[in-house]
Amino acid sequence: MAVDQSFVGRTYPPDGVYEVSAEKVRDFAAAVAGAGSAAAVGGPLATAEVPAVHVDAAAARALGHGTPLAPPTFAVVLAQRSDARFLADPAAGVDFTRVVHGEQSFTHHRPIAVGDRLVTTLHVDGVRGAGGHSMVTTRNEIATEDGEPVCTAVSLLVVRAPQESA
Repeated sequence: MAVDQSFVGRTYPPDGVYEVSAEKVRDFAAAVAGAGSAAAVGGPLATAEVPAVHVDAAAARALGHGTPLAPPTFAVVLAQRSDARFLADPAAGVDFTRVVHGEQSFTHHRPIAVGDRLVTTLHVDGVRGAGGHSMVTTRNEIATEDGEPVCTAVSLLVVRAPQESA
C-alpha cells in the first residue's frame, strides 16, 4: 500500500481564510445546474436552472436569509482545497495521478452564505488497503473564522495501485 498509515489521526490546522463571494456562489450554482458559467445564464441570473436563493439577494432575504446561500454541495470546494494539503504532503506517499474521488458526504450545521469567511481543519480519519488500492477517509471541519461550525465534509479518496508491467 502506497499511503502511509501512520497519517491516521493527523490533523492539518486551517491554513487561511476562504471568503465566500457572490461570484463564486453564482458560478458554482450555474455549473451544478448545468447552465454553464454565470455569464452564460444571461440577464438576471435567477433562472429555472439556478434557484434565486443562490444568486439574488432580494430572493434570499424573502426566504429569511441575509445574503444569497451557496448550494449545499459548495462545501466540496473547501473540502477539496483542504484535502490537497494531505495529498501534496510528500511524507504521505500519495501519487496524485492515481487519486480518484470515491465518496463524499456533508453534514451542514448551517447554510454557507455569501460573505462568510471560512476556515477548514483537515483530519485524516482512516487509511486502509483494498485490492491493492489505498482507501483514505478525510474529514474537513468547516467553520467561520470565529469558530462557528458550518459543515462537516467527509471524503473517501481512492489511491489506485500502480499498474503492473506486462
